Amino acid sequence: MSIITRYTPVNAFLNYLQFEKRYSIHTITAYSNDLIQFFDFIETQYGSIPLEQITGSVVRTWLASLKEAEMTGKSLNRKISSLKSFFKFQIQKAVLKKSPMETVISPKMSKRLPVFVAENDMEQMFMNVSFAEGWKGFTEKLVLQLFYATGMRLSELIQCKQNQVDLSKKQIKVLGKGNKERILPISESLAAEIKLYIQQKREEGKEAPQLFITENGKPLQPRAVYTFVKKYLSQVTTLQKKSPHVLRHSFATHLMNNGADLNAVKELLGHSSLAATQVYTHNTIEKLKEVFAKAHPKA
Repeated sequence: MSIITRYTPVNAFLNYLQFEKRYSIHTITAYSNDLIQFFDFIETQYGSIPLEQITGSVVRTWLASLKEAEMTGKSLNRKISSLKSFFKFQIQKAVLKKSPMETVISPKMSKRLPVFVAENDMEQMFMNVSFAEGWKGFTEKLVLQLFYATGMRLSELIQCKQNQVDLSKKQIKVLGKGNKERILPISESLAAEIKLYIQQKREEGKEAPQLFITENGKPLQPRAVYTFVKKYLSQVTTLQKKSPHVLRHSFATHLMNNGADLNAVKELLGHSSLAATQVYTHNTIEKLKEVFAKAHPKA
């Protein structure tokens, strides 16, 4: 599925993202929306001008208009990132010699620490929370266990096929961002639960290729997963945000708190750079400060 806009240079860039970079349709749509918004603004303000006449000043005028409309710094940074990638592509294709983004400065963002569920609360959820009866409850509990045990993303879990699970090696192959594959280890007890789930699927004639399916044999939908993750997390934590991504944060934070190697956590999460993983070290430092404050006589 290709996205086609009325701007030819944008279409060439989106095709590059889809067929060469192999980005997901969700990511390509985000780029498309940002670029259409930018070129619509240029057309309204300046008329039809060639790419080489787009200057840093023109870009900053657009960003200023977005800021006046009270767009957040995070959203502005995403739009700047989209434009940087677009103009970099134009240079690679020898359409432009330099990027107008060279003089555009991204707004500074205050780093927020990842929200995570406490270890004892996660333990309480799997030990004391009552899950629904039958197939529904079996699926929901196993999904929560897999999120917390592997740190996989929601899209990775929903798209996970049964043939990506190797129970003999106790590992699952997932397809992450940019179609990058990675192998995630699972415990013996979780492998046993997944084996039981697959056997029950077969016995009930639910032969869908996806690992997780509904009672009707249909693939799980993102909204439904969000709903039941929030429902069960609400029973053990007062965190405002209760989502599959919070379970991913919990997985990474608990690993770091228990002495896991940063590079290993990076690989498990499927991060492309160590900088994205380093945010979890801040939570570790906060835990150390807490321990120090409680234990040291001079704290």
